[in-house]
Amino acid sequence: MPAIPIYFQTIMPAVSLPSDAPSTTTLPFRKHIYPTPKLRLHLEDLSHEGSSVFLSNIKGNDDLEHQCQNVLNLLYNHDSIRPGTRSVTFVLRAYQGLAYTTGIDLDGDHKEIHINLDYFTKISGDVRHEILGVICHELVHCFQWAAGGTANGGLIEGIADYVRLNAGLAAKHWKQEADGSWDGGYQHTGYFLQHLEEKFGRGTVKNINAGLRHGKYDEKHLFESCCGGKDVEELWKEYGEELKKRKKEEEDAGTKPTTTEKGKTIPTDTPPKFEDSTK
Repeated sequence: MPAIPIYFQTIMPAVSLPSDAPSTTTLPFRKHIYPTPKLRLHLEDLSHEGSSVFLSNIKGNDDLEHQCQNVLNLLYNHDSIRPGTRSVTFVLRAYQGLAYTTGIDLDGDHKEIHINLDYFTKISGDVRHEILGVICHELVHCFQWAAGGTANGGLIEGIADYVRLNAGLAAKHWKQEADGSWDGGYQHTGYFLQHLEEKFGRGTVKNINAGLRHGKYDEKHLFESCCGGKDVEELWKEYGEELKKRKKEEEDAGTKPTTTEKGKTIPTDTPPKFEDSTK
């Protein structure tokens, strides 16, 4: 039996979100109502301040169900074959980190999303927006394909933030840039995937996700089949050139570049074991 992958986010600096933050109401892409798995909530410590923050901002099953629908609509068409996720348990507890998703050892179709209660107490600005963003990102890991656990980790995290972006839940410190490698993950790769979606048409990222359903990860075949026969390095170079061109046009027009909040997303790490949570 293949190892069950674990997807992890670590603590980000608190983000101050302005009053014009994107709406978290139903968005235009919600074309279909999918059956969703059983959703469970486990609060390890009701006396923790983070528990109160969560319960004050999240409307239980309504919000969790809503984000499931967002994720499924952005990853699949109504007739697509989807992973057989049967349940998702949200485990809210204090530990070192932000959030991670895993399957239980007995049956990988039962997922657990662990979120740090301490993190909730450090969010400034629109607390609800940020919590929903983290939930949306982690739910993607419950429903996306991952080439049997062999897929590029940066692509997996990028798809999760692509979905978060299109669900109207982007963090305010996010920005488009093309430094480093295309598979840096998170919003770095998420915006690149958004670029591919716009360049090659609606459904491109769904096709990339579908290409991770069978077999081992084949990067060359995956991107060439979904993106006009071009390999990912060529696509990344074109993306960088387009961003430079856009920046120059803004400068020539005297347009101020889009501002972002301070903050950063920390790269993926290995989550602590459950029994180590108090260390």
